[in-house]
Amino acid sequence: MVVPERARISIGGGDESVGRAAPRVILFHKPRGTVTTRRDPEGRRTVFDVLGEAGRGLVAVGRLDFASTGLLVFTNDTQLANRLTDPAQQVPRRYVVTVRGRVAPETARRLEEGVIDRGDRLAASRVEIRKASGRETHLIVRLTEGKNRELRRLFGAVGHEPTRIHRIGFGEYELGGLQPGEWRDVT
Repeated sequence: MVVPERARISIGGGDESVGRAAPRVILFHKPRGTVTTRRDPEGRRTVFDVLGEAGRGLVAVGRLDFASTGLLVFTNDTQLANRLTDPAQQVPRRYVVTVRGRVAPETARRLEEGVIDRGDRLAASRVEIRKASGRETHLIVRLTEGKNRELRRLFGAVGHEPTRIHRIGFGEYELGGLQPGEWRDVT
């Protein structure tokens, strides 16, 4: 087991040691129709295809599904990645979600109290209804666990199919004015 903070690593037994890369974090606006993986067996465009050289040596912190858009965090700092994705840390993720039909205030409360889907308890830490009509509802939703397809499962359990999921925040990081496919370094 190598502990990078304490290990000295050399190549070919020489005196020239290999240093650890400086910590790097970038924020990326994931466009719709890309997958959060390095390579896709189905040949779909990946977030690393969009990032090009900027994504070299970085890992995605969490995922967004093929149809979802918004903020992805990339880093080479594994401790940061682990802290952001550890459910015990309760790191908030904020989304703008559009669903079919009118979501009533009591349904929003039910989403905060929690629902059971396929044996998993799912709950939003906050649901704010921004605009509702008979056709669709726009909401701001805050999650802290990051389970697989959590928003789609959560809203599906109460009978409202999501038509748009857009992440706007992940912990201390905000999407801001980044356009789809754009990225920026942060400290």
